[in-house]
Amino acid sequence: MAVKTILPFGDPILRKTAKPVTEFNDRLGKLLDDMTETLYAKEGRAGLAAPQVGFLRRVIVMDCGDGLIELINPEILELDGEQIGPEACLSFPGYSGIVKRAQYVKIQSANRAGKTFTLEGEGFLARCIQHEIDHLNGVLFVDRIDGDKLYHDQTKRKVNLMDVWQLTKKQG
Repeated sequence: MAVKTILPFGDPILRKTAKPVTEFNDRLGKLLDDMTETLYAKEGRAGLAAPQVGFLRRVIVMDCGDGLIELINPEILELDGEQIGPEACLSFPGYSGIVKRAQYVKIQSANRAGKTFTLEGEGFLARCIQHEIDHLNGVLFVDRIDGDKLYHDQTKRKVNLMDVWQLTKKQG
């Protein structure tokens, strides 16, 4: 296993749509293991999507406090309710913003063996799932910020979202 470099905001790979996984093999297992090691190496982490480490595949690892969850080719089946709260991203280290998400999510995904399962989540888990699936579609949390500011976590300094967005917008 190896800790991978997490791509920072502004990297064009973060704006691309990830491709579905079609082969459930040792390469996928190694990617999942490396992503898990990378996730656990970061403080304040909850989830990591493959595009964040340079792989345009629909693969996510998450740990929102109740253990590791691996998602391959996840699809949202249902969203309900609303929550508004702070959100951050490993590709935007040290920054957070207020984001509106569904309070409840139901998804269908595959595990590393290719077996399909359904997962439901509320609150923080629902937020995490939505955030990471956004990464698979080239969408970043800054695209969903409620208002026009990001916040630097240590200094509490406000950053104009338009300045950040210009660096991260989809390439035409």
